[in-house]
Amino acid sequence: MHQICKTITGALVGAALLINLNANAQVAPKPAAELPKSWHLMDLKTDGYFGISLNQAYQFVKGKKSKTVVIATIDSGIDTAQADLKPVLWVNTKEIPGNGIDDDKNGYIDDVHGWDFLGGPGGKCDFTETTEEVREYNRLKGKYENLTAAPAGSEKEFAYWEKVKLTHNETVTKSSGELQQLQPILNALMASSGYVKRALKLKSDGTFKKADLAKLTTTNDTVAQSKNVWLSVFEQEGGNETNAKIINDLSEYLQKLNNDVNPDLEARARIVGDDPNVQDGKPYGNNILKFADAEHGTGVAGLIGAVRNNKYGIDGVADNVRIMAIKAVPNGDEYDKDIANAIRYAVDNGAKIINMSFGKKLSPHKAWVDAAFKYAADKNVLLVQASGNDNQDVDVKPQFPNDTFEDGSVTDLDNVISVGASAAKKDAELAGSFSNYGKKTVDVFAPGVKVTSVNMDAEFNTADGTSFASPITAGVAALILEYYPNLSAKQLKQAIMESATPLTGVMVLKPGSKTEKVDFTTLSKTGGIVNAYKALVAASKMKPEAGI
Repeated sequence: MHQICKTITGALVGAALLINLNANAQVAPKPAAELPKSWHLMDLKTDGYFGISLNQAYQFVKGKKSKTVVIATIDSGIDTAQADLKPVLWVNTKEIPGNGIDDDKNGYIDDVHGWDFLGGPGGKCDFTETTEEVREYNRLKGKYENLTAAPAGSEKEFAYWEKVKLTHNETVTKSSGELQQLQPILNALMASSGYVKRALKLKSDGTFKKADLAKLTTTNDTVAQSKNVWLSVFEQEGGNETNAKIINDLSEYLQKLNNDVNPDLEARARIVGDDPNVQDGKPYGNNILKFADAEHGTGVAGLIGAVRNNKYGIDGVADNVRIMAIKAVPNGDEYDKDIANAIRYAVDNGAKIINMSFGKKLSPHKAWVDAAFKYAADKNVLLVQASGNDNQDVDVKPQFPNDTFEDGSVTDLDNVISVGASAAKKDAELAGSFSNYGKKTVDVFAPGVKVTSVNMDAEFNTADGTSFASPITAGVAALILEYYPNLSAKQLKQAIMESATPLTGVMVLKPGSKTEKVDFTTLSKTGGIVNAYKALVAASKMKPEAGI
């Protein structure tokens, strides 16, 4: 599942409380101060924001030549026409676009910018899915639902079924509750949006932002209440957001919740046509990378490498990359088969870094993903992944995928980095309240609270999530490799880990708690936050490994 969308509900539930409070209000709440849209690139000492010190990083490599780095995003797709991304898309030069032939004989027809493992014949895509625990529950319940003990020889699978059943029941109960809570909020947002648009004399499909509300003066109580509702929502969600984007995000989340409660278990077979529980090597998918859900992947790609200094959108972290877009993450949980194949596709087609901003609670075919992780390691490819947004200790309750392998052969790969999300200020809220953490499992933190990237339908999109912390870290890795192209994936990881100076003595609210404070160093292996400048300095002192 996308590692941003899990944070939507918290903000909107907060907004819902404000909606209720503002139902009869005539005075808008005092707005929160807006963060600079590029705070994640800034320097704590120079700018006052705990970003990655990117300006200092570029000063360090000024005058040096860089080498283009191919970086893959395994995500929800990408808007290939987005102005900030189009110039930096990876192009498969061995493929002739649109001729319907697999020119490079890599098994994928017309894969010019990447591949869609959720695609099917006729340009379709299975982009709305359910969670893995719902799929697994329905796969196994006919065999075990009425049993209280494991049949002889099925002890391992029965124990797995017990875990699946428990996780499924928790998910469905939670999703049902959220549906009941959030559907009235969506209705209220849609109704109040209509009143505001009419008052602003916008067309029915028009949009407005926080700044537009300043133009709205009215003596009509309903319009005034609607204005206050949206002021409250924008305070929660960010002033760069539009009403349409917020409503769309909530609508998508409700679709996902509904698919947990009322799952469409035939969508995969109907749309894609393969069996996700069989890894047979047969080709599937299509080459269409932009569907309605591509916003997440677009934002992730923008953080990595959006064109710098073009006075549009944002500046990406890395200035000489080509982004290979691989669509394998739906609105719901990804399939292990797709992730394993996506990693192999990226590696085989020249990616040296792969960003993975997704995760889930169960991994029924973990061995397939483990093998793909090992394949990437053998080919010297760095994997950067979001730690997750459940504010939980993943040392205790693991998130998948991970590099603690099912067969026990590996517990910590040298080419895998797990990233938590940090905020803009060095204060008690430095650790993202939603971020997963783990002294043994999470490697570093990086900016992921109110981070701004590019969007499909607008210039900017501000959101929370380890989904954003991960590509910022992947962008730093790409920047290092641009200027030090002979370093190994292991050395890239080492440079990033060294850049995260331990923040000993900095007491922060433990993710998920409003009162309990912990030392920031207890939340990850490094106990620090990624820093591009320090990472480049560390890389500059490294000698390439033999054989690389």
